[in-house]
Amino acid sequence: MQDDISGLTLLGKTRPEYPARVNPEVLETFVNKFSGREYEVVMHTEEFTSLCPVTGQPDYGSIELRYVPGNKCIESKSLKYYLFSYRQEPTFMETVVNRILDDLVQACSPMRMTVTGRFKARGGISIQVSATFDCRGG
Repeated sequence: MQDDISGLTLLGKTRPEYPARVNPEVLETFVNKFSGREYEVVMHTEEFTSLCPVTGQPDYGSIELRYVPGNKCIESKSLKYYLFSYRQEPTFMETVVNRILDDLVQACSPMRMTVTGRFKARGGISIQVSATFDCRGG
């Protein structure tokens, strides 16, 4: 059983061309050959950065994506490019997590998905934000 990689454009590239601004169109997917089965995919990065919209200072953190795929799965290198594009994006942490969730749901139509951002302390306060989508509406 071979995977169809014909629609993937980033995987295998040797010279990265990271997007200058956040663009969900960089997200690529592939066919989930096991769409009749519920299983969970977890992707995690410790290298997330965005900018405080007020001070312009960097907000460092981790992003965790947990989802039960529908007919499509997120290709991990395209997710890396997408998340990397937030490095120059002035946005609150609550906004960034919800925006990532919305863009990923739009890209792959999962059964369920949760995005969690765990941001390093600034001013003595760390922030964790989780946002969830469930196609059953619950």
